[in-house]
Amino acid sequence: MKSAYELAIERTGGEPVQKLREDQKKKIEEIDIVYKAKRAEADLSSQNRLQKAVGNIEEINLIKEDLVVELASINSKMELEKEKIRQN
Repeated sequence: MKSAYELAIERTGGEPVQKLREDQKKKIEEIDIVYKAKRAEADLSSQNRLQKAVGNIEEINLIKEDLVVELASINSKMELEKEKIRQN
């Protein structure tokens, strides 16, 4: 009889999840900390720009769009770094 885990893997067609070594976990935690700070910095910068743009709807929309793009870029870079560590 198969476990629920094995059945889930079968249904998704995926491979079992690779367990991370302790050094990999530590590096991934460090990456999380660095990128959390980068996201906070981008958000703070955006908030400062929004305060200066009070009343200018076009500028406010542009700032919000820029933040979305910047956060997506930060998250993408973070995931790439994590994936490199997982592959090693």
